[in-house]
Amino acid sequence: MSDLSLRFGQPAEREQLEQLQRRASLMHDAYRDALLANPDLIALPRWQLEENRVRVAERGGRTLGFAAVLPRDRQTCDLDALFVEPDHWKRGIGRALMEDAFVLARAGGAEAMEVLANPYADGFYARLGFVWIGTVTTPLGIGGKMRRLLRQT
Repeated sequence: MSDLSLRFGQPAEREQLEQLQRRASLMHDAYRDALLANPDLIALPRWQLEENRVRVAERGGRTLGFAAVLPRDRQTCDLDALFVEPDHWKRGIGRALMEDAFVLARAGGAEAMEVLANPYADGFYARLGFVWIGTVTTPLGIGGKMRRLLRQT
């Protein structure tokens, strides 16, 4: 993925990133009706971009995905978003965004990262070292809460 570049997202591209999130989210039949009925469920808060919490993956000037990582406390951060353009799924972009997220989270002092994984992505997160720690009810259904240690204690 040497031609893939990662950078911090900019507030001016918020709508573009939300559209990418919408395209990726609507690919799953199980969520389509609820998302179409509740378009406000797809939102990328401007402050996440302003505070450099969003990383964008691009190739040849085309945005292909993004991830948002938010600190929860001194030891734990949350993966708040990970979306890749559907026509680029399974090409290593999500993994590149996650590896970048791990590096930045460790540099910020985090010892663990947690994510609320939808059933379509839990295998992806498991391959990256996340383990199940519970379930959470969301407006779209049940999601798996997963955790990955970033530092050895």
